[in-house]
Amino acid sequence: MAKITVYTTDPCSFCTRAKALLNARGLAYDEVNLSKDPSGRSQLIELTGMMSFPQVVIDDEVIGGFMELVQADRSGRLAELTKRAA
Repeated sequence: MAKITVYTTDPCSFCTRAKALLNARGLAYDEVNLSKDPSGRSQLIELTGMMSFPQVVIDDEVIGGFMELVQADRSGRLAELTKRAA
């Protein structure tokens, strides 16, 4: 099964929406809340090149934020990526 990691912060409405989309698709994920973790934020920037939240990573592939997750869902790419490692 694909390993999905969602990097979040508080408060973050897009984070809430990204998690809701994954839940609606029945996809399990690990949440890493970086609201009080400056070193974790630095690592996230290294991993994704982004400093915005949420950031969604499936296996080793960076999907991006909420809008990119929605695009991946609509295009079928999300289903493809989560099946790939199943």
